[in-house]
Amino acid sequence: MQVTTPLSDALGKYLDLTSEQMKLTAGNMANVDTPGYRTKGFNFEQAFLGALNDATGSLGAQAPVANVDGLVSRPDGNNVSMDREGMQMAKEQLQFRFGVEVLKDQYSNVMSAIHAEDK
Repeated sequence: MQVTTPLSDALGKYLDLTSEQMKLTAGNMANVDTPGYRTKGFNFEQAFLGALNDATGSLGAQAPVANVDGLVSRPDGNNVSMDREGMQMAKEQLQFRFGVEVLKDQYSNVMSAIHAEDK
């Protein structure tokens, strides 16, 4: 039996986007020594709102990846900062944990309601 609610659907999209953001950050970190590499990212809030409004549940068109503006470039043209990316990854890990905990609570509440009806 599949149990979903609007909140669990939204949390699924939240976790998917957070995962995509973590992949971008990991890619940025992996390219720290690549000459000319530009830090990539996307606007999480905008992408999340777009995903919530998309009835198909597709995230691809909702998270347009772009070069991050306003970062200082090194002489080789690379603008990846390991300090910035490390802080970004820590933030994303907290976001992901938060989403998982809320989703666990949501399913726990649904299961409690189901078991209460059995009594």
